[in-house]
Amino acid sequence: MSRRFDQLDVFAAEALRGNPLAVVHDAQGLDDARMAAFARWTNLSETTFLLPPADEAADYRVRIFTPGGELPFAGHPTLGSCHAWLAAGGRPQRTGTVVQQCGIGLVTVRQEGARLAFQAPVLRRAAVPAPLLAAVCEALGLDLARVRASADLDNGPRWLSLLLDSADTVLGLQPEHARLKGLAKVGVIAPQRRGADSDFEVRAFAAQVGIDEDPVTGSLNASLAQWLIGEGLAPPDYVAAQGTALGRAGRVFVQSQDGRVWVGGQVTPCIEGQVNL
Repeated sequence: MSRRFDQLDVFAAEALRGNPLAVVHDAQGLDDARMAAFARWTNLSETTFLLPPADEAADYRVRIFTPGGELPFAGHPTLGSCHAWLAAGGRPQRTGTVVQQCGIGLVTVRQEGARLAFQAPVLRRAAVPAPLLAAVCEALGLDLARVRASADLDNGPRWLSLLLDSADTVLGLQPEHARLKGLAKVGVIAPQRRGADSDFEVRAFAAQVGIDEDPVTGSLNASLAQWLIGEGLAPPDYVAAQGTALGRAGRVFVQSQDGRVWVGGQVTPCIEGQVNL
């Protein structure tokens, strides 16, 4: 069956500089195995499948797959799927606000001029056991003394998250992905260099789900923002750069309002067509 297909670049103002996403529309009739097989075939960080909502409060439902399996939530697929749904003629129940249904429940997405922003889901946080922290630092080739704070963060995807001393430290990491795969998905963040066009530098290592390094990661940035803003380690509004080490120019816009964190970015269409699935 032929279905509408889009490929978009998320968290980037121009094509080829963010995190690509494949979106399959009208995915009714596709079973789990077929969705998973197509996600492996695209070999992108995520591939999404749009479906009618099962909750009357939602505008559409999405299922999100990496090459390694399904996720209950992810950030760049949320923004990219919302953009694709709107571009295909989707009409939200409330002007300027779209409600997405996914594995973790309902996620609100709002339009902010040229950008879309999702409300960060509820965050669960725990301490990182010292032996695990030491093992992760060793796998990253990271001196433990450069870690300023750590936390186990979970908003659907789970990230062992590290605040490091500088953007140079973040960009200098040369992880052993095979070792990280047996430990955790790892996100790192640090204050940006003076004069940069962003406030923080971020990297995400996700060998556990088949992605050695994710170019730009909305779920991780949402968790990091809730953690760091809540601890007074980041301002309420900031811009994070991600993808630099991969030759990308991802920019993630964080805003904290009335106790809620919003994570936004631009979406750039790249491919429109049909896919036979």
